[in-house]
Amino acid sequence: MPAVVLRNAQKLVASFGLLRAALYAVHRILERISGGRARIVCYRFVAQPIAPVSMPATRGTGSVELRWLDPDDGILEQVPRPPTVVARRFRDGARCLAAIKAGRLVGFLWYQQGSYLEDEVRCRYSFDARLAVWDFDVYIDPAYRLSRLFARLWSAAQQELAQHGFRWTLSRISVFNPASLAAHARIGARPLASATFLVCGRFQLSFATIAPHIHASLRADRYPEFRLSTPAEPKPSDASGGK
Repeated sequence: MPAVVLRNAQKLVASFGLLRAALYAVHRILERISGGRARIVCYRFVAQPIAPVSMPATRGTGSVELRWLDPDDGILEQVPRPPTVVARRFRDGARCLAAIKAGRLVGFLWYQQGSYLEDEVRCRYSFDARLAVWDFDVYIDPAYRLSRLFARLWSAAQQELAQHGFRWTLSRISVFNPASLAAHARIGARPLASATFLVCGRFQLSFATIAPHIHASLRADRYPEFRLSTPAEPKPSDASGGK
């Protein structure tokens, strides 16, 4: 085995662990030989607790303005997503919190209430809409990724959600993204379940740790729906040691 290949394999195992490294290697091979038509997608589903914070949800911090966007907000033209995707998100009831500096979009995050239809593979997530929302598509401009911008966005969103009685945000993370896994761990993410998808053209096969544990389909309108339960919260008696 060439030395460079061995070094790359060692780095992969160090970053992902042996099993995830093997899955990732298979994923890359499938993508390459299929021209992108076949791939493996592995998700971990997590819940982040919502804690009230002191700063108002729409207050700017320094020279960065934080604001919730309306569907006709002109700043949406700067969102690096297809306009049809952005329009569909608003039609589905999603909300977008944006960070804007001198008229330029430098970050955003999205929340969806009720349920969420995945846009990377075919599946839907449902959950208790009284307690949780689905958070997705967090973006920070590369020039701000070493700043506190993400923390400011997250705190502002938490304040807004807490005021409406939500206790958790739920999300999915690619297990092939250790940086994102670590970032979610730092904000108290709790693992709920996981799912792996094998996609080849229109065919999709999924394996999950929650029902439906196995699902296969060839049609766009056939997909698994994963019901995610929020973590159990300690009762007052538990938190006080039973006193």
